Amino acid sequence: MATRSSRTASDRQGAVAGHNPVDGHAVPVPHFGVILPPAAWQALADRLVAHGMTFVIEPHTRFAGQPGEQSTMFFLDPAGNALEFKAFADMDQLFAS
Repeated sequence: MATRSSRTASDRQGAVAGHNPVDGHAVPVPHFGVILPPAAWQALADRLVAHGMTFVIEPHTRFAGQPGEQSTMFFLDPAGNALEFKAFADMDQLFAS
C-alpha cells in the first residue's frame, strides 16, 4: 500500500548527497534530468510556481548569451530525489561548453 511521505521539503533536502557549484547555484548531486522543449518547460515552470512548489533552484535561465544557454529548475520528488527540468532553445548546444 502506497502512503504519502510526511517528511517536509527541508527533511527531503537533507537526502541529497551533495552539491556542485554551477553558475552561482548549488546544484544537487546526484539528480535526474529531463530536457523539454522550451514552451513545455515554461508551461511546467508556470504551473509549479502557481501551485507553490518549493524549489531547490527556482526556474531561471543560466549561461545567458553563452554556449549551452538553458532554462532550468530543480525540485525534490516526494522521496527526496533531486529532479532537474531544463530546456535549450538550440538542442545543438546540449553539451556545449
